[in-house]
Amino acid sequence: MLEVTINGAAHSFAAGTTIGQMLDVLELPGEGVAVEVNRNIVPKRSHGEALLGDGDEVEIVTFVGGG
Repeated sequence: MLEVTINGAAHSFAAGTTIGQMLDVLELPGEGVAVEVNRNIVPKRSHGEALLGDGDEVEIVTFVGGG
């Protein structure tokens, strides 16, 4: 198991979990989401390939439209 901090809260994931899978588990949409891992922005096109690592610090920002 991997221990990952997401927006300041601790989460556990199986080894080999990608960012895309993490977003699915957290029930976050693939669109309108920015993900930063260890202070590096991960491009959306890489979410399905980029693996989480034990101790990673993840920040997730969702975009909300309005007017």
